Amino acid sequence: MTVTAPAGFEAAGIAAGIKRSGALDLAVVVNRGPSQAAAAVFTSNRAKANPILWSQQAIADGVVAAVVLNSGGANCFTGTQGFQVTHGTAEAAASALGASAGDVLVCSTGLIGEQLDGEILEEGVLSAVNRLSADGGADAARAIMTTDTKPKTVVVAGDGWSVGGMAKGAGMLAPGLATMLVVLTTDADLPADALDRALRAATRVTFDRLDSDGCMSTNDQVTLLASGASGVAPDEAAFTEAVTAACRDLALQLQGDAEGASHDIAIEVLGAVTEDDAVEVGRSVARNNLFKAAIFGNDPNWGRVLAAIGTTSAPFDPYLVDVTMNGVRVCHAGGPDRPRDEVDLAPRATHVRIELHAGEASATIWTNDLTHDYVHENSAYAS
Repeated sequence: MTVTAPAGFEAAGIAAGIKRSGALDLAVVVNRGPSQAAAAVFTSNRAKANPILWSQQAIADGVVAAVVLNSGGANCFTGTQGFQVTHGTAEAAASALGASAGDVLVCSTGLIGEQLDGEILEEGVLSAVNRLSADGGADAARAIMTTDTKPKTVVVAGDGWSVGGMAKGAGMLAPGLATMLVVLTTDADLPADALDRALRAATRVTFDRLDSDGCMSTNDQVTLLASGASGVAPDEAAFTEAVTAACRDLALQLQGDAEGASHDIAIEVLGAVTEDDAVEVGRSVARNNLFKAAIFGNDPNWGRVLAAIGTTSAPFDPYLVDVTMNGVRVCHAGGPDRPRDEVDLAPRATHVRIELHAGEASATIWTNDLTHDYVHENSAYAS
């Protein structure tokens, strides 16, 4: 049931006619309350789509009645007309729900630089609102897919409350505060400031650590809605743990569906001076095309790991570094260790462990290999 698993939520996903294929392309998630507290985080890309500009304003008071999401067009770099389409979408949802347009968030995903048809969107919103139900989460999750091969959903149970979620994303996964489009819901009774703290803590160690291809989207948004319908106000630490678990689950589903990937790579960095240093080192490997191409070829080329981390500003001695790949330490103290042919890179799951021997901090970055299929998908993609 995804986003409708927690009490107080309804959703719908329909084919509004945005996609030429006729597939589901518009979703609405509604918070029926009694509370409508909310928090959101957005892409840190300076180039922001019109829905992001709208939603950043709408979330300011911490109250959200509904989220409207469309696939089939990003509504980014579409000027005044594009912003009017976003505004009209929010107005249509507000009118149908008896809410304020300022309490409706809008999310879009698809091709940049193409105008969306405002009339189609507004008519689609009305149709979706008429189909809202507590069982509509599955259709909503499908309606936000673009190049995704499957919907991504999650439910995490708390003590008398729960967290539900859905996500889309299969490329452009290199976020700052968010990744692609994610909606999280909870029936816990918590105020907006607590939701904001929990969401930022969760995304920092989950979506922010997913770096599939080094490309940051213009439309990334993660929204957390709280209905308070359970009547339970959980301990904030326990709630943050549940939100983090939901975000991690969705992030790994996004990684597993990355366009054309044949390996899911976890880059674990240990022994850094600070956590930020560990993240920088891990991300340098995750974004290194030579390393990613080697993994695609099932080649445990640890020299490319050393070359990548040597470009960072993190303090460590490269001639003390150890590298282990799928359980085999192939590099010790900056030199060869076990033979490369002992490393089995045939499985999809790939674990790279980098020990810097410089401190006590650690972090893990998730990425994928660079494949022929990834290049083909992104050369042929259009909404």
